[in-house]
Amino acid sequence: MRHNRLRALLNANQPSIGTHLLSTWPTLVELVGDAGNYDYVEFTAEYSPFTMHDLDNLGRALELKNLGGMIKVEQTQFTHQAMRAIGSGFQSILFADVRTVADAEACVAAVRAETPGTGGRLGVGMRRDVGTVLEGGSQAYVDALNEVVIAIMVEKRECVEDLDAILSVKGIDMVQFGGSDYSMSLGLTGQRNHPDVKRAERKTIETALKMGLHPRVELADIKQAAPYLEMGVKHFCIGWDVRILHEWWRVNGEGMQGMLAGAKPATAEKKGASTY
Repeated sequence: MRHNRLRALLNANQPSIGTHLLSTWPTLVELVGDAGNYDYVEFTAEYSPFTMHDLDNLGRALELKNLGGMIKVEQTQFTHQAMRAIGSGFQSILFADVRTVADAEACVAAVRAETPGTGGRLGVGMRRDVGTVLEGGSQAYVDALNEVVIAIMVEKRECVEDLDAILSVKGIDMVQFGGSDYSMSLGLTGQRNHPDVKRAERKTIETALKMGLHPRVELADIKQAAPYLEMGVKHFCIGWDVRILHEWWRVNGEGMQGMLAGAKPATAEKKGASTY
């Protein structure tokens, strides 16, 4: 069974850095690996169209570049998407929309093997994670499922109100606050920096640290990291492929438009002159 890079970092209490992809093109995973400095890639499946074949191909690319793989799954697909992602080679699951203790317990059950003491619901599978036919049903398979990193989103009013109980659910490893969803759940849509939202974020980070869990923060820009480092956060997921592309297109498109608008009329080119 494949080494779980993110689990090893958590066990050693070492920091981790990831980045987000919404694209299913495996070459982007390879480019992240070639860039160095990253421990894992989060495929943000909650927002992206994908097939089961895409998950397998992403899994191959992750293995090729020795990267960990995290997948963000939506609530109505907890069990199915978690099972198929793990089978494709992902070793960490980020569960969205957790509201109650029962939701948190369902997250753990969706990842662990159905064997005494784990509370899991996963049975034996013939998938990539076990070499299809090599280690299915083995103790190594059960052990690998126990090593899968479980991360949850704290992004709903009910979750913040019952945070201590939810984070007490055995099996949760990482915790991430979601300011956009949380502000919406308070009727403060779009107000990520509202004092009530920032208080809930701090509460989430401080509670996670107090309970021995690992708070994770996602950032569009590393300039935003300093206050979180001061709070004791060591796990960051930085950048989204779609946001990076949009920003490049916006900035450079505006710049080119400005250059063209301010340019002097071009002189007539000689016939046959190159346009390259």
